[in-house]
Amino acid sequence: MAKQVSPGVLALRKVVDDVHKDAREAKARGELVGWSSSKFPCELAAAFDLNVMYPENQAAGIAANRYGEMMCQAAEDLGYDNDICGYARISLAYAAGVRVSRKYDPETGEYIIDPSTGKPLKDADGNVVIDEATGQPKKDPKTQTPFLQLDNINDINALPDGPEKERRMEAISPIRQMRIPQPDFVLCCNNICNCMTKWYENIARMCNVPLIMVDIPYNNTVEVHDENVKYVRAQFDKAIKQLEELTGKKFDEKKFEQACANANRTAKAWLKVCDYLQYKPAPYSGFDLFNHMADVVTARARVEAAEAFELLAEDLEETVKKGETTTPFPEKYRVMFEGIPCWPKLPALFKPLKANGVNVTAVVYAPAFGFVYNNMDEMARAYYKAPNSVCIEQGVDWREGICRDNKVDGVLVHYNRSCKPWSGYMAEMQRRFTEDLGVPCAGFDGDQADPRNFNAAQYETRVQGLVEAMEANKQAKEAK
Repeated sequence: MAKQVSPGVLALRKVVDDVHKDAREAKARGELVGWSSSKFPCELAAAFDLNVMYPENQAAGIAANRYGEMMCQAAEDLGYDNDICGYARISLAYAAGVRVSRKYDPETGEYIIDPSTGKPLKDADGNVVIDEATGQPKKDPKTQTPFLQLDNINDINALPDGPEKERRMEAISPIRQMRIPQPDFVLCCNNICNCMTKWYENIARMCNVPLIMVDIPYNNTVEVHDENVKYVRAQFDKAIKQLEELTGKKFDEKKFEQACANANRTAKAWLKVCDYLQYKPAPYSGFDLFNHMADVVTARARVEAAEAFELLAEDLEETVKKGETTTPFPEKYRVMFEGIPCWPKLPALFKPLKANGVNVTAVVYAPAFGFVYNNMDEMARAYYKAPNSVCIEQGVDWREGICRDNKVDGVLVHYNRSCKPWSGYMAEMQRRFTEDLGVPCAGFDGDQADPRNFNAAQYETRVQGLVEAMEANKQAKEAK
């Protein structure tokens, strides 16, 4: 029986599909389409009715579809070091025109099937069909996939119109992240990390398009001082002028206010959805939040995103009332997953957790996109509050608050090779979690986009060790 999908989840899927569709159609009409960092103030672009795509979200989707290694290697072949962020490498390869395509035979026009893919073919009784000639299971033709290769959109566009050009364009992977239009401008805000600055400068230079930059420095105090707010506000004003020059339009105050209202409504609904992880047992898993992050990144200023998250909150409220959960196993332990997930290895992350009854009931990455504010100054302060732009005391306070509210038994820390600013102070945070909360922690090595940096055996061992430590903690508490 197929897994039932809630109305809220279906609505969220449509929101992301529409964002991509709108951008492709706008490009086809000759309108400007931009690329933006995930925490550039989307409200500014919305005031000019601009269609914007998000390379971080795109890179995560490409990695989750198992194309991350090919794209990372393509960037390395262009001269980018494999020690920089995996998202950046994927994005830079894409900006250079690299696409993952299905290999086909030009004589027959058919895709060349990769023999290593495909599920075993089963008969009406569910039994695997064996090939009498080979003694091996037959492959289900519906699940077999073509060989994959790298192509370049610039080379394809340079071809004369005709069947060959059409065939090569059609061969590009049909996933929406591989069909994003090339940028006419880029918007960058480095509150995520300083890698963003050079990453987006390279995109702008490579594609010969303008870059609009908002600099939000690392904040070494818990509070954001008024001088910092003035600095960022001035940059907002400059960005508005640059967007006016880019579009030939005047800044529309009413559209801006509506975009802010939508963004706040979306953020509040998103944070409400995140808060449902506090229930015990939780009505869903933190992995579900990771799956919904595309909406809060790409469509924060759209009313459709707000409505979809509000609908999802209603779905979760009903799930709680019924005492049900979408998590496919009994919840025995609750943990915080610290950091960005390994998108290419989500099944490998989930499997040992499921086997041990471990539910992810706290994450930092997801609620970090819940910006709520009442005016432009508060908006500037809100955009200062990104996980990699706050001091360690603020970071510890956030995480320990989530751990307490969401009743975790332990913490699973991803030491993410791609995100050094995030992972750099995790050793100290682990020490603080154990000292302040009395919960065990376990760390594992991985990467948000490059599967070459993840070792499944190491991860499974670390999860098993965390489970044993949580069980020992539990027994010690019960013995008192």
